[in-house]
Amino acid sequence: MSGSNMEQPGVEANVQLGEGVEIAQFALVKTGSVLGDGVKVDHFCVISGLPQFLGFDASLDTGVKVGAGTVFREGVTVNRSTHAGEYTLIGEKCFFMANSHVAHDCLVGNNVILANGVLLAGHVTVGDNVFIGGNTAVQQRTRIGEGAMVAGLARISMDVPPFVMTGYENDVVGLNLIGLKRRGFTSEEISDLKRCYRAVYLSKPYGSPVTKAAEAIADGLPTTTKGTQFLEFFTLETGRKFLRARHK
Repeated sequence: MSGSNMEQPGVEANVQLGEGVEIAQFALVKTGSVLGDGVKVDHFCVISGLPQFLGFDASLDTGVKVGAGTVFREGVTVNRSTHAGEYTLIGEKCFFMANSHVAHDCLVGNNVILANGVLLAGHVTVGDNVFIGGNTAVQQRTRIGEGAMVAGLARISMDVPPFVMTGYENDVVGLNLIGLKRRGFTSEEISDLKRCYRAVYLSKPYGSPVTKAAEAIADGLPTTTKGTQFLEFFTLETGRKFLRARHK
């Protein structure tokens, strides 16, 4: 299947399907969907449904783009963008478990896993290689950095730095060390990330992560690109606060 919907049941007009796309019975792939090669859409999914936004003009030309190899299990919903000519974007080789939801205008990277019942509100950005545990809710316009692991049943309304693990309510509990090792990070990169993490979250006197990250950069702390990536995440002004550390 490629280039069009080829009059498949459950596939509306103006849909682009890559090679080897599989769409199960009772799934809906709606107008504006662009599915890459090998995408799998399981039963009762709705891809490119209307945004859950009261002011949305349904006549706008918007949609959802999905990268190759991504899998949507039963009952997943992905809403289309609210802005004319734009798309909610899903990367390659993602895995969305049953009944997870991606709202309008989200940007989800590659190799992202959403466990059962995860809820991403509008305009959420999720970096590559992120895992989000079951029944977690993420507030609108929140960023989740690359390689983060978000706890199940969490409530996330603050930005999540890359490479960390979260607790249940806007707290950070450490680096995602197992994930880093599985991805082949070098010992030098991991050691640098540990130093950067301690500088931001564990150095006394405790203070704002933004301030602590700026101090660490000024001191020339990062020695690898991964350490720089971690610290620079705190320098982007988005209006959001950052996860807090647990201090005993």
